[in-house]
Amino acid sequence: MIEMGKNKLRICSGKWRGRKLEFPIIEGLRPTADKIRETLFNWLQVDIHGATCLDLFAGSGALGLEAASRGAGEVVLIDSSRIACNFLKKNKDLLQANNINIVNNNAVKWLQSCDNKFDIIFADPPFASGLLQQILNSNLPLKDDGLLYIEHDSKKSPQIPACFKQEKSKKSGGVIYSLYRLQN
Repeated sequence: MIEMGKNKLRICSGKWRGRKLEFPIIEGLRPTADKIRETLFNWLQVDIHGATCLDLFAGSGALGLEAASRGAGEVVLIDSSRIACNFLKKNKDLLQANNINIVNNNAVKWLQSCDNKFDIIFADPPFASGLLQQILNSNLPLKDDGLLYIEHDSKKSPQIPACFKQEKSKKSGGVIYSLYRLQN
């Protein structure tokens, strides 16, 4: 369900620090909060510069745009909503962000045909969708020693494959957010 209207997202840091960008009001679209993004990108500060990043459920673009602002080399934003992707394209153009690619596709299906490998993958699907476990059970296109960031409802924890070692995890309200490293 889509409502009329727009919301605003603030880039926390980097070259676009303080920029406010619009995103649509869409049921289930829940941008990562500023406080959580600040913590996440503090965790990633030594890994983000020049990294190739994949945001599987881009929605508002909060994670992918923040990554690009903080020096990621390439960012791919995937979202199944055409409306969300139109807003992402508008924001990409507004920021003149040539290192961002936007793909309007189902993330699970897109992963099945992905040939690229990424340094960092962000997986923050709508909590009630069940998509996080599907993503975790798929063959994620991470480079050796790559990082996986997930967010989930604190009342329902996903099963993390044994190939991932937890590096960091925190709780904020009803959200648990965690960073994992792929083990060789």
